[in-house]
Amino acid sequence: MVRPIYLYGSEVLRENAVPADLSDKVYLENLVNDMKETLAKAEGCGLAAPQIGESVRVLIVDGRDMTDVYPYLDGFTRVMINPVVLEQSDKKIVYSEGCLSVPGIYCDVARPESMTVQYYDENLEQKTETFDKFACRMIQHEMSHLDGDLFVDHVAPIRRKIISKKLMSIAKGRVPARYSTIIK
Repeated sequence: MVRPIYLYGSEVLRENAVPADLSDKVYLENLVNDMKETLAKAEGCGLAAPQIGESVRVLIVDGRDMTDVYPYLDGFTRVMINPVVLEQSDKKIVYSEGCLSVPGIYCDVARPESMTVQYYDENLEQKTETFDKFACRMIQHEMSHLDGDLFVDHVAPIRRKIISKKLMSIAKGRVPARYSTIIK
């Protein structure tokens, strides 16, 4: 089921998400399916459960539509349940980020170049993987959502001031989006 995406200003986006209950397989299967359908409809590359109103530690990333810019993302998708960063590089890299919960705003954000993550996949199998380049960026961005952080929290103060009026418009629901949105 396609769900509305919660926008900047919604309380759920600022919560520290709780670990998903791995014993509730029906809930997790339904949540992951809803997230996949919602992400596809919104034409994004990643979605965290809080963005659809569920404050649990689940995220999905899908880089397949970005292969024209990043060919190495061909076939790259992940469902991550209860992801934990085990290690990350000291070296930072800057990419321009956007977010389905903050439509129309893009900002450069510095994040670690690579990281190793332990998580459960959608079959509830535990995995440990190392990611770099834009795959790492997508996962970091979505993991931030699980901690109540948005990419706009990590931009330079002057950039934050420049986008503040746009952020307030989003928080008031005055923003066009090509997908269903909600503010709560």
